[in-house]
Amino acid sequence: MYAKRIITTMFLVTALVITLPKGVFANGHDLESLKNTVEQLKTQLDKVQIQLKAQEEKTAKKKDIRDLKQKIEQSSIRPVEFEINDSIVHLAGYSSVTFADNDGAGDRFNQVQFSPIFHYQYKDLMMLESELEFDIGLDGSTTVALEYLTLDLFLSDYLTVIAGKFLSPVGQFRQNLHPGWINKLPSAPPGFGHDGATPISDVGLQLRGALPPLGNVRTNYSFYVANGPELEAITEDGEVELEGIIAEGFTRDADGTRVYGGRIGVLPIPELEIGISGVVGKTEVTVLDGAAFGDEPSRRYRVWGADFAWKYKGMGLRGEYVRSTIGEVTASVAPAGAHWRSWYLQGAYQFLPTKWEGVVRYTDFDSPHASEDQKQWAAGVNYLFSSNVIAKFAYEFNEGRVGKSSNDDTALLQMSFGF
Repeated sequence: MYAKRIITTMFLVTALVITLPKGVFANGHDLESLKNTVEQLKTQLDKVQIQLKAQEEKTAKKKDIRDLKQKIEQSSIRPVEFEINDSIVHLAGYSSVTFADNDGAGDRFNQVQFSPIFHYQYKDLMMLESELEFDIGLDGSTTVALEYLTLDLFLSDYLTVIAGKFLSPVGQFRQNLHPGWINKLPSAPPGFGHDGATPISDVGLQLRGALPPLGNVRTNYSFYVANGPELEAITEDGEVELEGIIAEGFTRDADGTRVYGGRIGVLPIPELEIGISGVVGKTEVTVLDGAAFGDEPSRRYRVWGADFAWKYKGMGLRGEYVRSTIGEVTASVAPAGAHWRSWYLQGAYQFLPTKWEGVVRYTDFDSPHASEDQKQWAAGVNYLFSSNVIAKFAYEFNEGRVGKSSNDDTALLQMSFGF
């Protein structure tokens, strides 16, 4: 209405100026006054036109939104998930390709790995999480492994009940650091991989969470009960001895007993975490010279470890110690006990604000077999295209028994992607 009044007034004034006789404007003052009035009306009309255009655009946008909503509501192929928002589906994971130049084995692309991780969450009550691992073998065949699969029941902000196959909570490396895009070096520390000193995974029930803060001190915990690991024995020089601990999660329990373990982590300050781990239980020999073996007595199984992690700006320092012990049993085919022990200390520094990062790690692994003992210095340089896309180059200086793979130095080049 306001715009119409402005337009009408201007039209009348313009018509009046055109139709009046020239004599009427004999007085210059009146003519000048009328011109000023017309100019003011033109200015007001321009403003109104701008406001009208903006209003029309705004109305058009609202109409477009209403039309789009109406089309979505009327769509006959609308997925049920849009109607029921109780569930959330999330895909994550990581992948890596590694090239190795080993003094003993030569140079080759020795690893192509793809590990998708699935999360399915129902409300704030339950979540399924699982990781699959696809690897290409030496002969080109593909192997598939279920790294873990758990059902997580959220009972409170401080307690989650986890059931299924889970990564061992002993220490930090296996449960938090082993993915290629998280591990600062292309390889695991000796003794922290498969058949090493630390458990890999377990099948059982776990209680996991945190305690309410005590001042500035925060505490996290993990306690579990699971099926026990199993032992492998070999025959050498006519004697049978323990070869290794198979601790990668079984749905059977050979000796009919459970193992109990866990970890407690304390953060006295946000930049520092200190953890203590332990496992107690029993196990028995189930594999002899690569074949299934039974009717063995149970024997003592113990694991204990400690770890720490400190981070300040571009600097990160961490370390772990773990020791697994198997007791002796006179009636066993391999009566002698054994222990596996490993520790590492690692420092990393990102040269901010660049994307370059340097890493140094020292590891000392001790096993019952002198041929497997190994001391290793590893130095690496990383380039972080982003926090989850990393190119790594590292060189491992290994010291072991002469003629064994544990004594071969290795150069590694890896591209790793976490998604």
